[in-house]
Amino acid sequence: MSTAWSRQPGGSRGLMGIYLDYQASTPVDPRVKAIMFEVMDRDFANPSSESHSAGWQAGKRVEDARATIAEAIKCDPDEIIFTSGATEANNIGVLGAALGAPEGRRRILIGATEHKAVLEAALAAERFGYTVELLPVEGSGVIDPAELKNRLDESVAVVSVMLVNNEIGTIQPLEELVELSAAAGAFVHTDATQAPTAIDVDVRELGVDAASFSSHKIYGPKGVGALYLSATSPWRPRPLMFGGGQEQGLRPGTLPTHLCAGFAEAFRLIAEEGSGERERVEHLRNSFVRCLEENVPIFKLTGTCSHRHPGNLHARFIGIVGDDLLLRLQPHIFASTGSACTSGHLSVSHVLKAIGLSDVEAGECIRFSIGRQTTESDLARASDIIAGAIDSLGDQVRQSGRALS
Repeated sequence: MSTAWSRQPGGSRGLMGIYLDYQASTPVDPRVKAIMFEVMDRDFANPSSESHSAGWQAGKRVEDARATIAEAIKCDPDEIIFTSGATEANNIGVLGAALGAPEGRRRILIGATEHKAVLEAALAAERFGYTVELLPVEGSGVIDPAELKNRLDESVAVVSVMLVNNEIGTIQPLEELVELSAAAGAFVHTDATQAPTAIDVDVRELGVDAASFSSHKIYGPKGVGALYLSATSPWRPRPLMFGGGQEQGLRPGTLPTHLCAGFAEAFRLIAEEGSGERERVEHLRNSFVRCLEENVPIFKLTGTCSHRHPGNLHARFIGIVGDDLLLRLQPHIFASTGSACTSGHLSVSHVLKAIGLSDVEAGECIRFSIGRQTTESDLARASDIIAGAIDSLGDQVRQSGRALS
């Protein structure tokens, strides 16, 4: 199962265009698919069935998957709770943790650039008498530890800060924030969904009480994720769903054995090949930045390339509406004007507003994200296509201006 994943022009198998939206979702690695098909063929029994050997074997597959993921993020297997994805994990790690807090702790602190799955989970706690406060960020997206320290006291239930941002790619220096929060007795959660493809993840070293992960962000299948829940957390979250008591009562329901196995294989591959892959992706990203800077005068990188997801390139195209440019790039380049979970909405990204961009500036932004199948030729071609699309849009803008005059 160690066969290397061959790269093909276009950035992903089956697509005629160039896929540059890896932070929204990744294609399933063929090695992951092979494991999943094997499990579906052989171990299709209910992993909770304890009365026959087919159930025992399916259950063993799940526990093997749990152990593999635990090894990848440096924790014990019984600290891994399987979920349907990072959204569910975030809800347990934020809302569930708040509801489980001791009496008197009724404040929730979250980063201003959190994913909607954290933001909305925190806001849902308001109906139970909690208050939510946003921690402001600098222009790079980093939280000032002094700002957090000023807000911490014994009334804080949960602090949640994203490890690697899904939109602008900021890698948060989390350890100091966690240390301050833990000293105040708060439950500390991080949305680590984007982290495995960006950095080595050691949850013990981070010191968090809970961390959320998603399979489809690391070349695994959609529909499965995990919550790391430390055995030494100050308290346990309350369950938000009820049923058969699976996953320590925090996430009831029959586990999808093949998805758990695929998720684990994706994590194993990240742990085995991650550092080399990140170096390659970062090199491609930096080359792409230079190419766009040379060929597209109105290109402006959001922030810098340091302390950022190696595959993330978030940029403004000054004077051009991002949605218009993205539409003009179809069907040749697949990218995003923000988080895929907010696509279809006309509201300006809360992440971009939090780092100080105006509504107009935020509307000029596109996120490109590079991944496992991206090639040098993909990015050279993408740069030419983007430059041509901008020239075309510029002509359209100039013609509209002459018509109005």
